[in-house]
Amino acid sequence: MAPQLPETMPAVFATGGLPLDDPRALRDGEAPVPSPGPRDLLVEIRAVSVNPVDRKRRAVSPADGSAILGFDAAGVVVATGRGVTRFAVGDEVWYAGDVGRQGTNAAYHAVDERIVGRRPASLDWADAAALPLTALTAWETLFDRFRVDAAAEGTLLVVAGAGGVGSILTQLAKRLTRLTVVATAGRPESRDFAARMGADHVVGHADLVAEVRAVAPDGTDYIFTPYTEQHFASYVELAKPFSQITSIDGPRTLDLSGIPPKSLTLHWEWMFTRARSATPDMGRQGEALDRVAELVDAGELQTTATTRLEGLDAATLREAHRLIESEGVVGKVVISR
Repeated sequence: MAPQLPETMPAVFATGGLPLDDPRALRDGEAPVPSPGPRDLLVEIRAVSVNPVDRKRRAVSPADGSAILGFDAAGVVVATGRGVTRFAVGDEVWYAGDVGRQGTNAAYHAVDERIVGRRPASLDWADAAALPLTALTAWETLFDRFRVDAAAEGTLLVVAGAGGVGSILTQLAKRLTRLTVVATAGRPESRDFAARMGADHVVGHADLVAEVRAVAPDGTDYIFTPYTEQHFASYVELAKPFSQITSIDGPRTLDLSGIPPKSLTLHWEWMFTRARSATPDMGRQGEALDRVAELVDAGELQTTATTRLEGLDAATLREAHRLIESEGVVGKVVISR
């Protein structure tokens, strides 16, 4: 039997255009409990994680303070829409959300079942919440953009190998392909973390071309980057002819003159595309999350949660956003409700 649900719920609201230390930037409040649409699950949130996209969305949120941020979540289904077929009340799920809807920084959240997977049984709520957004970004990079398979060989350069996406991308590449992974990292703790994630080689950023060529003299077959503009000339120099680059940060300007002589392919990866555009294949995200959960439960993948906070309220989220803004976080910041 479905639980009796309240009419309102605690939520954290964001106001755009304000510095983080302004109390209006993130504030506690009450919101109506969402009503699930035909394909929606209503999920009671148990844990979330905070990503760089949350900080970016906070900066451009409406000035009226009506936005509820948050994407990654793990929780329990408490109600379903009439067209739901994959889940039932009581199921434990995880997902990365939809940029076109209110977010997960609240007690309850409505989400389309097609972008939802079953939570790995071997992870607690917070450790599970660390993975959906970054795992989907990494999965789509490997299998939708680069179109690699289990037999794929060559060298994959993972820029920011200790970051949220880089750390799970390295794991997926090492478990599901035959690629050699070269990860970049700066600080000693970042280098250690990237190595623990399975990178074959970890190199620095100071002279990217020289450091990568020291371990991959022939260059790279695939490059993944969340820092495109500042290193793009180096990527073009390192890339073998006919190889591929995937960017996730949406650079404003790039000098593409080096692309045609090498016949390079440049991809953009934005994990929210399927949900935002309601593409016919948006269910592939739920399928990918189910597969990732299987790999986690089999001991093939590990959580990338490193910083754990308690309490899904404005004060805790402010601390999480502050950590993200410092750009010194290794792995993921997670919050248990």
